[in-house]
Amino acid sequence: MSAPTNEHQIIRSTGGTPLFAVIPWAEYEEVFDGRPDEAVFIPQEVVELVHLEDMGLIRAWREHLGLSQREVAKRMGVSQPAYAKMEAKGASSRVATLKKIAAALGVEWGQIRP
Repeated sequence: MSAPTNEHQIIRSTGGTPLFAVIPWAEYEEVFDGRPDEAVFIPQEVVELVHLEDMGLIRAWREHLGLSQREVAKRMGVSQPAYAKMEAKGASSRVATLKKIAAALGVEWGQIRP
């Protein structure tokens, strides 16, 4: 094998169809915390809030845990309106922000990753 690279690589079939994507290990660890998605547990109550009540995943976790937006915002060191924007359904947050929200909620960040 050739020297390591920090680039994404695509492994294709002989017909040219993409079969696998290879990403740098550091990126894999950042995105997956070094373990597959199957290792992430989400309680049924949270799943029901997301699907039956049409909530975003972060809000569903917060409500499941019985926390207010103000409590979570205080734990993160941000204002309640700033936190409200982070938990809004469809909001996109960076991995670093998701990790801060997860820490404030007391869950693993993979559990709030959309």
